[in-house]
Amino acid sequence: MSLRFSLMGPVRACRDGQEVQLGPRQQRSVLAALLLNNGVWLSNDQLIGMVWDEPTPSAVMAVRTYMYRLRRTLPELDVKSANGGYAVNAEVLDDCQGEPLEGLQSAYFDAQRIRLSQQRLKAREDWLERELDVLELQKHSAAHPLRERPRALLMYALYRDGRQAEALDQFHEARSILNQELGIEPGPELRALHESILRGDLKYVYRPEQLPLDLADFTGRETEIAQVLKALPATVGITGMHGSGKTTLATRIGHLVKHRFPDGQLFVRSTDVAGELLRAVGVENPKGDKAALWREKARGKRFLVIVDDVERAADVRDLATPGSAMILTSVRRLNELPGVTWVNVAGLAPQDAVAFLRTAIGHRVDVEPEHVEELLDRVSRLPLPIRVLGGKLASRPTWTVEMLLRQLCQEKAVGDATPVDCQAILTPLVRAQQELGAVEEHLLMRLVRRDTAEFRTVDVAEASGLAPDAIELAMEALADVHLIEPIELGRYRLPRFVQLYFGLPTSILTS
Repeated sequence: MSLRFSLMGPVRACRDGQEVQLGPRQQRSVLAALLLNNGVWLSNDQLIGMVWDEPTPSAVMAVRTYMYRLRRTLPELDVKSANGGYAVNAEVLDDCQGEPLEGLQSAYFDAQRIRLSQQRLKAREDWLERELDVLELQKHSAAHPLRERPRALLMYALYRDGRQAEALDQFHEARSILNQELGIEPGPELRALHESILRGDLKYVYRPEQLPLDLADFTGRETEIAQVLKALPATVGITGMHGSGKTTLATRIGHLVKHRFPDGQLFVRSTDVAGELLRAVGVENPKGDKAALWREKARGKRFLVIVDDVERAADVRDLATPGSAMILTSVRRLNELPGVTWVNVAGLAPQDAVAFLRTAIGHRVDVEPEHVEELLDRVSRLPLPIRVLGGKLASRPTWTVEMLLRQLCQEKAVGDATPVDCQAILTPLVRAQQELGAVEEHLLMRLVRRDTAEFRTVDVAEASGLAPDAIELAMEALADVHLIEPIELGRYRLPRFVQLYFGLPTSILTS
C-alpha cells in the first residue's frame, strides 16, 4: 500500500492511486505545513504561525484535533510527535499540475507558493536545457517573456540547428520586450550569447546530471544524512558492509544538495575515476596526468562528485577541488586518504527497518510483529536483504512472515544452486567472502559455530591454538569488511546475518 502527496494544485493524498479526502481547509493547511518541512521537527508555535496569520488561543487545541483526524484518515503516514511538536516523513510527488497550495491562506503559504512556483520554473528550464527542444523552448519563452534563461536556451538551440538569423531575432525580441515592460537592457549572459553568435564562436557548456534515481521508498538514515551534510563540501566517505545501502544513501544526499552544485553532478563507478570525470565534462580522450587535468577543469566551479565502490585510495587521491564536494562509498575505510570525514553505515534502526518493510507489504507488518522482528534481526536489518524479502512477500500475498522465516535460506540446494531469492539476499556476504584471506575465512568459520555472538580475542586464541597477536590481526581484517563488529579493544560481536550465511552447509556456500 503506497501513500503519496501532492502540493501542486490543492493539497492531495493518494493511496494506491485513489484520492483520500483530507478534510477542511485548516486541516489541509496543517498537513501542508508538515509536508513542506518533510522530515523537519516543527514545534506547536511554528506550526500555528504557518497556518494562522493571527492565531487565537484555540489554535493549539485545533492543531491537536487536526493531527488526530489526519492520523485516523492516514494511518500509514509516518508522524512523530513529542514535546508539543510534530514531524512527518512522506513521499511528496514532484508533479506540475495547478497553482501550488491552491486554496490555502496565510502569509507563510503565500511565500511558499512563490518558492514552489520558482522551483517548478527552474525544474522545467533544467529539463529544457538538457533537451534543447526548439518547439518546447518557443512555448516556454512565449509563456514567460521576461525570463532570460529560456530565451538564451532558445537562441543556443536555434544556433545549434544552423538557424543563426532566427537566434539573433530572439535576442532583438527579448531586448524589445525588456525595454518596453521594465525599461532595462538584457543581462550580461544574454548579451554575451548574442555576441558569440555574431562572431560564430559559440560553445555550449554542458552541465552533467548523472545522479541515479532517488528511490521513493528510501527510509531512515537521518543521523547519517545529518553527519554527511555537516561535513560537506569537504570530502566524505560512507563505509559499510556490502548491501548496507551506501550507494542509496549517497544518492539520496546527492539529490538533497545538488542545487548547491550548479556546474554538475557526476556519478562514477570505475577504477579510472579521473578519466571518467574528464569524459563527463567533455574531455573525450584524456591523456597525461588525468588528476591534474581534472583539477584544472574543476577550478572555480562547483561540482558534486560521487565515486561509488572505491577499492583503492589511489583511485581517488588528488581529485578533490575547492568549492566542489566529493562523496565516496567503500566497504573498507580508506584511512590513508587525507581530509576525509568517514560515516559508518550498518543495519537500519529497528523502527526504520519495520517502516522499510512496510513500504513493500503494508499493514501485514502489524499482523505478526514478533515474526517481523525476528526476520529483520536475522538479516541484521540490512536494506538489501529487506528489499528482497519484502519483494518476495509482496509477490506472495497468501504467505505469512512466519512462513517466509521457515523458507529463508533453508539448508538445501535447488539443482546446482541455492534458491534465487536466497542468492540475492546472500550476495553481500558472497562478495565479502571473496575478499578474505585463507586465515580470516578459517577463523570466521570457527566463530559462527560458537554459542555466543560476542567473544574476546584471548578466548578465541585459546580455542584455536593460535597466538593472540595473529588472532587480533585476523579479527581486525574481518572488522575492516564489517563481518564482525568491534565493541572495545579485544572484544567483538558477530552479526546475525553473517552467522546465517557462514553457518550454512559448505554445499550451499559453494553453490
